[in-house]
Amino acid sequence: MGQKVNPIGYRLAFNKEWRSKWYSPESDFADNLHSDLRIRRYLKEKLQFAAVAKIVIERAWNSVRVTLHTARPGLVIGRKGSEIERMTNEISKMSGGKQVKLDIVEIKQPEVDAQLVAESVGLQLERRISFRRAMKRAVQTAMDFGCDGIRIRCAGRLGGSDIARAEWYREGKVPLQTLRVPLDYGFSEARTVWGIIGVKVWLNKKEENLQATVAAPGGHRGRRRPGGGGGNR
Repeated sequence: MGQKVNPIGYRLAFNKEWRSKWYSPESDFADNLHSDLRIRRYLKEKLQFAAVAKIVIERAWNSVRVTLHTARPGLVIGRKGSEIERMTNEISKMSGGKQVKLDIVEIKQPEVDAQLVAESVGLQLERRISFRRAMKRAVQTAMDFGCDGIRIRCAGRLGGSDIARAEWYREGKVPLQTLRVPLDYGFSEARTVWGIIGVKVWLNKKEENLQATVAAPGGHRGRRRPGGGGGNR
């Protein structure tokens, strides 16, 4: 009890995918890993106001494919694609001169993306908006857009208090241990004048076409007969 597990890593290979999709021998693994970290750090700093929720990096023999999931594709592309070309050249230098392809995927509803919700609350905290108002507004907006549940937690020197504490709000259903629930998780840090405040968001998106039970092969096992009788006695 009490052991905290990252919800994304907990669901990998079940209904979540890796953010880095490549395989390399042991001799090249460290170089590729640090290259991925540099690329992510560069893109996060470059596109901090472009609402980038997820960065997926795929590697082949001599090429790198970077997919940006963003709610503001116009800011990422730039005028006549100038920003795309500049970022492609920088990423190519970071990856040792490999061929780079930059793809952009638009997020239609940023209000129900956990990472974007966390970054939005963090940005409001940096602007000295009341943390309770920011959290309640995020919860209400997510529920209005059709979420089944949301939980948001802020920890640090809330409101500039001398003693750090944590506060959280929850509405709807947020089952953290039910793997089949399409749970999304986001984390952000608000750098305020009093220190860093961490923001975590768990968001339960609406289940679509989800079969709770799977029929066993060869017939309907476990189903009761209309008369209530059991099997062969």
